[in-house]
Amino acid sequence: MVICMKKIFQTFGLLIITGSFSTFSHTAHHSDALLDAVNNPERNIKYSARDNFRNPYETLSFFNIKPTMNVLELAAGGGWYTEILAPYLKENGQLSVTHYNPEGSGYYKRSRDAYDKKVSSNPLFDGVKVITAETPPTDPFTEPETQDLVVTFRNLHNWLARDAMKSVMQEAYNSLKIGGHFGVVEHRAPEGSSMEFMKTSGYVSQSLAIETALEVGFKLIATSEVNANPKDTADHPKGVWTLPPSYRLKDQDRSKYENIGESDRMTLLFKK
Repeated sequence: MVICMKKIFQTFGLLIITGSFSTFSHTAHHSDALLDAVNNPERNIKYSARDNFRNPYETLSFFNIKPTMNVLELAAGGGWYTEILAPYLKENGQLSVTHYNPEGSGYYKRSRDAYDKKVSSNPLFDGVKVITAETPPTDPFTEPETQDLVVTFRNLHNWLARDAMKSVMQEAYNSLKIGGHFGVVEHRAPEGSSMEFMKTSGYVSQSLAIETALEVGFKLIATSEVNANPKDTADHPKGVWTLPPSYRLKDQDRSKYENIGESDRMTLLFKK
């Protein structure tokens, strides 16, 4: 049974980060390596144009990332965050990512082939270690207790739809060193949403995400509203994919969804 957010907060006395980290990008000195990685002019211009919705500097700062870390990015997709993480970690850390099986079919094969092409041809992807991962996992992602930070961006709904959210979180937990952190960004469903809604809409409730992470052994350290969007009501005809950047309805009501922007998102930090 999903435990209520109030009970979680009372039980664990967590630090709730309600404010935005928006001042970071304005006050941080340019020698900040993370800010340099975010502002790198070599990034895909279509990716960097979405920084105002995805807040990469503020999000990764909230996750307490350091350039000397071993970082595992789960389900790297098209590499939106990899473009930032790989250069940032290249000199003194290590970025590993999980991705689809290259022997898969359809979307899975196309996505993995496109990612492998970037790794082999795009200098921003230099040094990235790509790990093939099934959903649910069939093998450990990494050697146990080798990662300082595991991160995932907008993937919980995919795992939930395949009844694999808990098993993926368990592998994230196993990969982390004692004291390591797990950072999560996910489309946020209204509390009380049904499982059917969450499995089909692309949204997951914050209480379910937290409850599942606690079940595998994580401790909730903090939450942040840095990726919140109060304009998003989460009740769209084609789920979260109705909104940008997908625009699943194409030109139908496009200005309406453009005005809403990208989804309302929870941002969570756990510790092993």
